Amino acid sequence: MTKRMEHRDWRWQALWWYHFFLLWSTIDGQTRYTIPEEMKQGSVVGNLAKDLGLGLSEIFDRKLRVASEAGKQYFSVDAGKGELVVNERIDREDLCGQSASCVLPLQVVIEDPLQLYRVEVEIQDINDNSPSFPSKDVTLEIAESTVAGARFPLESAQDLDVGSNSVRSYSLSKDDCCSLKIKDVSGGRKVPELVLAKSLDREKKAVHQLLLTALDGGNPVRSGTSQITIKVLDNNDNFPVFEKNVYKISISENTIEGTSIVKPIAKDIDEGPNGEIEYSFGTHTPNAVLSVFDIDSLSGIIILKGKLDFEAVANYEIDVSAKDKGTPRMEGHCTIQVEVLDENDNAPEIVLTSQPSPVREDAPTGTVVALISARDRDSSDNGKVTLKLPKGSPFSLKPSFSNNYALITSGVLDRESYSEYNIEITATDSGSPPLTSKKTIPVSITDVNDNPPIFSQPSYNVNIKENGVPGSILYSVSASDLDFGENAKISYSIVDSKVQDVSVSSYVYINSDNGSIYSMHSFDYEKLKVFQIQVQAKDQGSPSLSSNATVHVFILDQNDNAPTVIYPSSASLGSLAHQRMPRSAKAGHLVTKVTAVDADSGHNAWISYKLAEATDASLFTVSRYTGEVRTKRPVSEQDDSSQTLLIEIKDDGEPVQSATVTVSILLEDGLHEPILDLRQKAAEPSKKSGRITLYLILSLASVSVLSLVTFLILTVKCIRNSRSSGSCCMRRTDCDGYKNPNRNLQLQLNTDGPIKYVEVLGGDMLSQSQSFRSCLSPMSEYSDFTFVKPSSTTDFKEMINVLDASLPDSTWTFESQQVSRG
Repeated sequence: MTKRMEHRDWRWQALWWYHFFLLWSTIDGQTRYTIPEEMKQGSVVGNLAKDLGLGLSEIFDRKLRVASEAGKQYFSVDAGKGELVVNERIDREDLCGQSASCVLPLQVVIEDPLQLYRVEVEIQDINDNSPSFPSKDVTLEIAESTVAGARFPLESAQDLDVGSNSVRSYSLSKDDCCSLKIKDVSGGRKVPELVLAKSLDREKKAVHQLLLTALDGGNPVRSGTSQITIKVLDNNDNFPVFEKNVYKISISENTIEGTSIVKPIAKDIDEGPNGEIEYSFGTHTPNAVLSVFDIDSLSGIIILKGKLDFEAVANYEIDVSAKDKGTPRMEGHCTIQVEVLDENDNAPEIVLTSQPSPVREDAPTGTVVALISARDRDSSDNGKVTLKLPKGSPFSLKPSFSNNYALITSGVLDRESYSEYNIEITATDSGSPPLTSKKTIPVSITDVNDNPPIFSQPSYNVNIKENGVPGSILYSVSASDLDFGENAKISYSIVDSKVQDVSVSSYVYINSDNGSIYSMHSFDYEKLKVFQIQVQAKDQGSPSLSSNATVHVFILDQNDNAPTVIYPSSASLGSLAHQRMPRSAKAGHLVTKVTAVDADSGHNAWISYKLAEATDASLFTVSRYTGEVRTKRPVSEQDDSSQTLLIEIKDDGEPVQSATVTVSILLEDGLHEPILDLRQKAAEPSKKSGRITLYLILSLASVSVLSLVTFLILTVKCIRNSRSSGSCCMRRTDCDGYKNPNRNLQLQLNTDGPIKYVEVLGGDMLSQSQSFRSCLSPMSEYSDFTFVKPSSTTDFKEMINVLDASLPDSTWTFESQQVSRG
């Protein structure tokens, strides 16, 4: 059984030594320097860069800095040498008082990546303070009946130095009445006591002068002295004696004022006044005790009169004196040792070791934002601190060592949602009840170019009038960017594209700053009706992001073209138009027909005819919408054989554009052939006119077939559209009409106003080399098909000349029954 117990004890001892060496290696692993106090400013403590394994260049690149927990910045780093140097005078006594160990903890912070090192600098004491006594002169009253060997405690010398530099010994000047003894008390303190070597004889010597000297252990030795005067008194030869020399008590730091904490009891065997005792604190009781404790002089009860604070003073040692009322007064002494028990009365503190740095919104998870430490002035469980962050925060705390934490990212950041986070950190200790404190850390999120510009709408429709002033603004587009700063600065540009085989930049340009689009020149509706622009908005980020929007520009027609007379052909060429009619013509006889076209469209192309002047206005009338010239009454013998008509042609635009044509009509007798019998006149042509007639017939046949196909398409389209809108029109993406991909033909139906017509446009939009229009007038009982918008004036004149050559009377028309409309 004994062997088994020894074996078990051996195992426990081995385990204890293992943990001891493990703890020792951990402490030894920290960077620690030892220096004496009072070193000059600029003195080198150690090569910090070398000891931390850092190069000299890293001191600048990684922004090495030293922070002291003592409040003052006693040390700094020589960036050129990497040495830790003394920044200002260090007084160990001011810094650590009487503590045996004086260690200054430093925190060394470097960035990129953010790291924290703990460095400790131990401040060693030097013998720079001499011992001193609280009183330079001390008077003792000793009765002559005092027996030899009686002891009288003297004032202890105080030395601000510690260790070997503190008070080590006392000496007393030579006197055969007394000797000196040193008493060791708790805490390693030495108290000198005066020992009476023999009974005193007042009659021989009433006063004794002694010199007490205190010596420290420094090199060289420093000393301090106190003059002791002994007055020899007569009689009262017994002093009070306490039941205990030392009283030990424990009291909570939250004990309320006025509480009785202990009652030391002393007895004096003398009688009468010599046995009556009064209690008081010792003569040399420090103010720190007098401000907290009080004593009842009659009962000796010690009462708490001040507030206890474990964190300020954890232990008190009180010297209590009991004196009798004899002559001389005799006294006895005891010591009260008070231990203050800690209570959880200090809330934890949160300290920012490094200020939080801005975080990019695309920072990866685990990016260090700031370094944080927590501390609590309480002890044991009351000083254990835990930190917490609110739920849902994209940040978390990563513990490092000794209540130090790193604040890191733990989720996705989006500056557009939250540009700044106010992170509330809650610190809670383990006391009962637990105390908490909070600290808010602002963390700003820096922008990353992750949002392209967005236009206010994906496409824009712009209507502009033709013949506008070059340089005028067409439209202003706008885009916005959710990013910030340079990433949100937007510049506008036009994406290069073609309009009628010409770069769109030759038509418009854009202000890159505000998105305003301007025209480069005026537009002509008759050449260009619609085009589109691709506008690009690009931010200034890196890399830059962009988006596009389409601007549809519609050219609005203006009444900038006067009607053009195409028949009679001679009138269209600037000559007087000559017509013949028989005198036998009845009322309503069709004399001729004036045909004009207008290059404009819509209302601007509605044409009306009016007889402005006539030789005899009662004889002729002109149809307002068809231009047919007819007789209003039968021709009489009194009518002049030569009639001149001035016909005015107007469009319906604003302002009105007009043209005039002069028709000369010759009245002849015996002229009975119908003017409409084109086939009979065409049956007797010359050889030259026969060939021209053949060309004309082939052209008219081709146009008729094309017109028939056009009417069929329009009829089907109108039936479909009439169910929803009631109007008959044909639309395609950007322009009206139907385009043949092989011949580039465009069909355009216009149903505005009293004139219904279809345009057949051939060739590209700039040249419009071939153009035909079929006009259907509800005012006429006939339908007329005419050529309009020829490819060139010369070709058109030649075509008219050909027609004139084929007709003996220079008057022709092609008529058919009008298609009725429901």
